[in-house]
Amino acid sequence: MNDIKTVSVHDLAAKVSGRVVGDGAILIESIADLENAGEGDIAYVEDAKFFAAAAASSASCLIIPENAESRADFKKVALIAVPNPKLAFALIGAVLHPPLAREPSIHPTAVVSETADIALTAFVGPHVCVGENARIGAFTRIEAGVFVGANVSVGDDCVLHPNVVLYDGVSLGHHVILHAGVCIGADGFGYVRDDMGYHKFPQIGTVVIEDEVELGAYTCVDRAALGRTRIGRGTKLDNLVHVGHNCDIGERVVIAAQTGISGSVIIEDDCVIGGQVGFGDHIRVLSGAVIGSKAGVLPGKIVRPGVWWGIPIQPLEEYKRLNAHIGRLPQMREELKDLRQRLKDLEDGER
Repeated sequence: MNDIKTVSVHDLAAKVSGRVVGDGAILIESIADLENAGEGDIAYVEDAKFFAAAAASSASCLIIPENAESRADFKKVALIAVPNPKLAFALIGAVLHPPLAREPSIHPTAVVSETADIALTAFVGPHVCVGENARIGAFTRIEAGVFVGANVSVGDDCVLHPNVVLYDGVSLGHHVILHAGVCIGADGFGYVRDDMGYHKFPQIGTVVIEDEVELGAYTCVDRAALGRTRIGRGTKLDNLVHVGHNCDIGERVVIAAQTGISGSVIIEDDCVIGGQVGFGDHIRVLSGAVIGSKAGVLPGKIVRPGVWWGIPIQPLEEYKRLNAHIGRLPQMREELKDLRQRLKDLEDGER
C-alpha cells in the first residue's frame, strides 16, 4: 500500500508547471480515471473526443491540454492546463502516491555477512540473505526473501521486491527497481559441443544495471561469459523479459513482456521493443528503432531507425503490403482455379 497525501490544486499545478483554471484551493487526495473519479480525485484528458466524458466526470480536478477550456464546458471542476496531460498526470500521481517508506532496520530473520556494508538508512526485510562484501546503499529497500550474493553492489534508493536474486559480483546503480522474482547474473546459455555432447563455456563475467532502471517481475538478465552484460540508464523492461549474456542495452530503452534476447545483442539508446519479440544473436538495433510485437530478428542483422514488424522483420510499410497480399490469398486461389478451368475448357474445345 502507498501513503496518500492531500495536496491543493494550486500546489499540484506548480509541480508540473501547469496553469490553474478555477479554484486552486481545492484539495486532491488521489488520482483516478474519468469514469470512476469522485470528490477529491484528479483525472486527465488529452483527446478532444473524450472532452464530453471529462466534462461529465465527478473528479474534483481535471488535467487538460493547453486552452482546452475554450473547446469544452469544464466549468464544474478545477482545471490544470498543461502541454502533455498524461505526463502531468504521472508526475502528480507520484506526488499523491509516493512509494512505501520503510523504517531503517534489519529484520531478525535476515542472514547478513559480517563483511557486508549496509547503509544505516536501508531496510532489510524478513529472510533476506546478504553475502560477503556486499554493499547496500542509502535508503534502499530490500523486501522479504531477497538473495544478495557476495561482492554485489546495490546503489542508493533502490527497491528490491520479494524473492529477487542477485548472483555474486553484479552491480546495481541508484534508483533501480526490481520487481518480484527478478534474477540478475545467472549463467548465460553458452555451450560448446563435441562428439560426446555439450560442454559449458565459462560464464565468469558480470552484469551492470545502471541508474533508474526498472525490471518487471520474473525478468532475467544473464551474466556475461567474459566481460559484462549491461542495462543502460533509464531503461525499462516489462515482466518475463530475458536478456542473454554479453548483451548491451542502451539508455531509455523500453521492452515489453516476453521478449527474448539472445547473447551479444546490442540495442542502442531510445529504442522501443514490443512484446514477444525474438532476437537471434549478434544483432545490432540502432538508436530510434521501433520493433513491433511478435517480430523475429535474424542473427547478425542490423536494424536501422524506423518501424519494423514481421518474421523476419521488415519495414512496416512492406509488412503491411505483404499482409494485404496474404489476406487476398483465398480470393486469388479461387481466381486461379477459375482460370485453370477456363484454360482447360479452351484446350478441350480445340481438340
